[in-house]
Amino acid sequence: MIGFLLVDKPQGWTSHDVVAKVRGATRIKKVGHAGTLDPMATGLLVVAIGRATRLLRFVQGLPKTYLAHAVLGVATDTLDADGAVLERSPLPVGQDDVESVLDRFRGPILQVPPMVSAIKVGGQRLYEMARRGEEIEREARPVTIHQLDVIDFAPSDYPELAFRVVCSTGTYVRTLADDIGRALGGRAHLDGLRRTSIGSLSVEDSHSIDSIAVAGEATEALLVDPADALADLPSLVVAENVAEGVRHGVALARSSFPDLDDDSHVRVLDEAGRLLAVCKANGGSIKPEVVLG
Repeated sequence: MIGFLLVDKPQGWTSHDVVAKVRGATRIKKVGHAGTLDPMATGLLVVAIGRATRLLRFVQGLPKTYLAHAVLGVATDTLDADGAVLERSPLPVGQDDVESVLDRFRGPILQVPPMVSAIKVGGQRLYEMARRGEEIEREARPVTIHQLDVIDFAPSDYPELAFRVVCSTGTYVRTLADDIGRALGGRAHLDGLRRTSIGSLSVEDSHSIDSIAVAGEATEALLVDPADALADLPSLVVAENVAEGVRHGVALARSSFPDLDDDSHVRVLDEAGRLLAVCKANGGSIKPEVVLG
């Protein structure tokens, strides 16, 4: 069994819980996922099975789309509804006020990761330090907000803001919500988050935990083929005589794909559309990085 399983992660489950469930249902040990979702969040979790786990990094790096719901004026220690309230102060702003600050969060920005995150500092996870009551300085990291739009707004002393964001990997949407609150003169936290897509992979094509449990070892019928799962990468179809070399890790001439930028990746497919390898352009050649065969 090899391929990608699109799972609609339910609230309260960790990403690891989903992976464990898939392992149990399929009886396959080699299972991994791209893009961790917090327990509070729901939506698309891309799970790789078998040798497809070697391709996860090419999914991980794709832009991600979220629908988020935030409460303004209330801060928690985790920046989401699972945390303890640290601060509650009325923030009676209007939608126009919110719209006026969003431009500063669009495009490339620097974002300080939350203490409750899996980032390692000095060999320790930040969330482990947070559990001990420690808080340390975190270095701001570059992320990109490709799109950021208000979907709904409910005014009050503690306004509720629904927004849609398309962002680069590594973006913390709960930090984004709190940063919007700070820009408005207060604080904020997320009380709802749903991931709707990773690249061209959509939650609309995903499967529930229950349906996967029922399918069991027949889950193979639910899998997305590796070639289709990586459809966001450009493709290069090669004849069978060339395909045989790719299967053995032979590099292709750069002239085969002259429009490919340096250090970018391409799917190499055989004439039947099967994924042979993901290759990287480097100098005058296109070298296989992951060979699927």
